[in-house]
Amino acid sequence: MATIEVDEGTKQTLAFAARMASATEGEIVRRLIAASSLGQVQEQPKQETESAQPIYADYEGHRTRGLYYPPGRVEIIDGPLRGQSFKTPTGAARAVVRHYNPSVNDNRNGWGFWQIDNGGGPRVWLQAIRPNNH
Repeated sequence: MATIEVDEGTKQTLAFAARMASATEGEIVRRLIAASSLGQVQEQPKQETESAQPIYADYEGHRTRGLYYPPGRVEIIDGPLRGQSFKTPTGAARAVVRHYNPSVNDNRNGWGFWQIDNGGGPRVWLQAIRPNNH
């Protein structure tokens, strides 16, 4: 097994996070690495709002709102993940699941996780406007 060196404060924080999540310290490190690399876009310029489609997802009793930019980028616009941008709806969906329920497998299909915010009209999944409708 490989080891890494961290300062005492980081070790204590990691141990606390592991206790809170009922996980090992190694699992917490794996989750942090996965969360930082699962499609999150760094400092991408925002596109014009006119091309954005308002979307939302309901998960674990929380509604998360976002903007969908074709062909696949999702920007979270409210809640604890506000300001985060993802290359795909799936990356954004996985981030929502990890945030609200870190103890479950975050594997989700973002096209079936997000819904189009149509002002309370009939439920329409993001899949309905997916490019090439795969």
